[in-house]
Amino acid sequence: MAAIGFIGLGNMGGPMARNLVKAGHRLKVFDLSEKAVAGLVDAGAEKAATAADAARDVEIVVTMLPAGEHVRAVYLGTDGLLAAARKGTLFIDSSTIDVPTAREVIAAAGKAGHAMLDAPVSGGVGGAEAGTLTFMVGGADEAFARAKPILEKMGKNIFHAGAAGNGQVAKVCNNMILGISMIGVSEAFVLAERLGLDAQTLFDISSTASGQCWSMTSYCPVPGPVPTSPANRDYKPGFTAGMMLKDLRLAQDAAKTAKAPTPLGAQAAQLYALMEASGHDSLDFSGVIKLIKGEI
Repeated sequence: MAAIGFIGLGNMGGPMARNLVKAGHRLKVFDLSEKAVAGLVDAGAEKAATAADAARDVEIVVTMLPAGEHVRAVYLGTDGLLAAARKGTLFIDSSTIDVPTAREVIAAAGKAGHAMLDAPVSGGVGGAEAGTLTFMVGGADEAFARAKPILEKMGKNIFHAGAAGNGQVAKVCNNMILGISMIGVSEAFVLAERLGLDAQTLFDISSTASGQCWSMTSYCPVPGPVPTSPANRDYKPGFTAGMMLKDLRLAQDAAKTAKAPTPLGAQAAQLYALMEASGHDSLDFSGVIKLIKGEI
């Protein structure tokens, strides 16, 4: 079993770290939340004094951080992870961040004598808890081969997307599709309701017809047709509207850099920004249907 440092024990990182402990790996964990750290210590992990301490005397370090600025701060500089770790350490950053930052930090890791991958995830808190996440991984083949057995303890689908930063590319493209499709499904259910077609009937038809998509069949934004969807729990989040907005903004930033037209992605970002402005960005992202209905 491997000695692993894990930094970032939030809604996603906490369950991911627990799955590594359950698999028998030795974990050193760090988070700014003492409560989060205590929960992992109770599960069998060792408490690290600092983020840098979590990277010392381990073979692999996994990070799950909020944004690119946090990744830069934690990895780079004289007190950063790259300086603290022994040569040859494998770093796996599962944060969802901008592509330029991912590529810059991975390049810095290589110059410092380490291997590093960007490995953002899809699957939400439920997937993190169940160990069924999808990992989209960018970086060298050798590093991916080293990381895969570890990632398989936290996820079900592990994809090598290619060169450094390509994991982030795959993530923002995937979530742009998701954000757009959820809005389309929500608009259709609102239209059907106002024209006198009940939600279950629309679901029964469209889920087996050309309108079928994940936002319809797995995460339906209206109560009833899919019992496990957040719509049946007052839109208690599996993936918040605020997190969707973050990813859509990252997609827009990437689109500008690449000079790629993404008009629907831009419109989706604007709608989720309205949820943020109204103070409802803590709802599940499928709660965008409430905005379309005029309820928020």
